[in-house]
Amino acid sequence: MILLIGAYGYVGSTFQRLFAARGVACRGLDIHELDCTNLDALTAFLQRERPSFLINVAGYTGRPNVDACELHKTESLLGNAVLPGVIAQACQRVGVPWGHISSGCIYTGARPDGSGFRETDPPNFTFRQNNCSFYSGTKALGEEVLADAAQCYLWRLRIPFTEVDSPRNYLTKLMKYERLLEARNSISQLDEFVRACWECWDRRVPFGIYNVTNPGNVTTHEVVAMIQKSGVCKKDFQFFRDEAEFMRIAAKTPRSNCVLDTTKLEQTGIRLTEVHEAIETALRNWTR
Repeated sequence: MILLIGAYGYVGSTFQRLFAARGVACRGLDIHELDCTNLDALTAFLQRERPSFLINVAGYTGRPNVDACELHKTESLLGNAVLPGVIAQACQRVGVPWGHISSGCIYTGARPDGSGFRETDPPNFTFRQNNCSFYSGTKALGEEVLADAAQCYLWRLRIPFTEVDSPRNYLTKLMKYERLLEARNSISQLDEFVRACWECWDRRVPFGIYNVTNPGNVTTHEVVAMIQKSGVCKKDFQFFRDEAEFMRIAAKTPRSNCVLDTTKLEQTGIRLTEVHEAIETALRNWTR
């Protein structure tokens, strides 16, 4: 039995659909059902349920975007830094291997040669550099907390998208925002992301950190051009002149825009679709 913490959110629901399709027994756990920041309570729960593997999807991202984390710092710290540390301790006590949904938003930019950040590169968009959003800072702290965790995967998600219209979908967000910021990013097709995470455990690949994004990277203008070509949305998209104007008018905190390298995951034999192809497929199958 797989224990899924945070089972009913955007990512958790996608895991549940995958498990249902593959006939994998799953016990969904909502964070309101059990205080998973209580080490003794979580340990007792694991001892009673005895899952073969645990996946933590719970965290605090802020709604409608990461600006909300600036106003809810306690919730951000608890969800993104404290919670994974408690889960690590409970899993170690009971001997349960597990996986944690981390984020690529702990980076900004790219490596000096323009290539994507590798799992061995230290995060550069964190509280330690004093240049980040509170969200990114807490996600980086979460990875620090898990640096010595045994039998643990850290799967880095970035800007999820699918073919289904949703307020959490990157493609929907681009269509809804009045003005956009031009940036280059690695992004994750959500169904492929979830499938890749599960295959890490199903294939028993080595524990550790994995960048789980679609190979390649894409700019905002490229995505907008694909949206317009698909006919899904034909509005005249407007852009901010630069990041300074974006910060002055539309944002309360800096955004992570970065490129990640996916070689480590690909070397395990787990592959996602090239990013431009994945976006085109999503738009071709767009569902409202």
